[in-house]
Amino acid sequence: MEKIKRFFECLIPVTACNLKCSYCYVIQRNLRHMKTAKLKYAPEQIGAALTVERLGGVCYFSICGAGETTLQPEIADIVYHIMRHGHYVNITTNGTVGKKIEEILIRNRDYATRLHCAFSFHYLELVRLNLLDKFFENIQKVKDAGASFLVQLNLCDEYLPHLDEIKRLCIENVGAMPQVAATRKEENGLRKIELMTELSQGEYVEVGKTFDSPLFDFTMKNFNIRRHEFCYAGDWSGNLDLSTGILRRCYCSYMRQDILKKPDESIRFLAIGNMCGSAFCMNSSHFMSLGVIPKIETPTYAELRNREDPGWYQNEMRVVLSGKLGDENEQYGALKRIGANIVGLADNGVRLAVQAVRKRKK
Repeated sequence: MEKIKRFFECLIPVTACNLKCSYCYVIQRNLRHMKTAKLKYAPEQIGAALTVERLGGVCYFSICGAGETTLQPEIADIVYHIMRHGHYVNITTNGTVGKKIEEILIRNRDYATRLHCAFSFHYLELVRLNLLDKFFENIQKVKDAGASFLVQLNLCDEYLPHLDEIKRLCIENVGAMPQVAATRKEENGLRKIELMTELSQGEYVEVGKTFDSPLFDFTMKNFNIRRHEFCYAGDWSGNLDLSTGILRRCYCSYMRQDILKKPDESIRFLAIGNMCGSAFCMNSSHFMSLGVIPKIETPTYAELRNREDPGWYQNEMRVVLSGKLGDENEQYGALKRIGANIVGLADNGVRLAVQAVRKRKK
């Protein structure tokens, strides 16, 4: 069974969604345009540009829309043309678009053991639209197809009166309580990252602990903790916009390259190093759990998400996502670390200049 060489967090900027959750970052930022993304490249070319040979090994791709991922018309084909090369794929979804989920499963039935679906449990919207049964039926379809899944709840104040019911529904339908994600304020203009709650951070953490969620515990442990250790994001991982082909080293990086345009060209991989420009690791449960900062010991990606007793993960996915990227990659020597940090300084300079220009325009 292969080990993961690289991790790519992939965006499809579809802003269409059949739900309307108050805590959605697209709504908070007033970016809900109810449109699907226009792809610069066909799914076939996306796959051709992301071969095992070009990327150096088998990779894990996590695909998420700015709205509902499965409303992007080409999603089943995109997943197919990535997985047929031997990669592993996660799709983040609200779990309500049954026909598209079925299309994904049918199109990729030969690769089901390498498919992972992260189901976001938007309880109040599911109740409002009478979609609770459909949500759990679609999870069962994924499980029956031989794929792995995760059920995840965004912890926010409006759910506080309903937590017992949410726990009960998940235990009855998927065998365990949901994993929990912290919900952030995402409005433009915030000077710092804040939790989206009227509770104190301590009170918020105590509520989250009632779910016995390793995902929540790890997220809160790293929330607003700035990282200074040498980070291999940019080499061992990247942020890829599947609509444009633009690969960035991480959220804070302004170094960009279109890796889908010419599939025969080599890709420039270079670590962020000690020059992270983010206030904290913005998606630590992905990047840090996969080991982009080897100096920090963390639970594995699977340990943060899987519920062992009901078996949310199939064996292949559980084993693969229990590894670290360092298993398949060599750490840099002293000279290469210095080089990465010099580039990082220049990258941060560009970032600060762009931010200054944007501030003046406001």
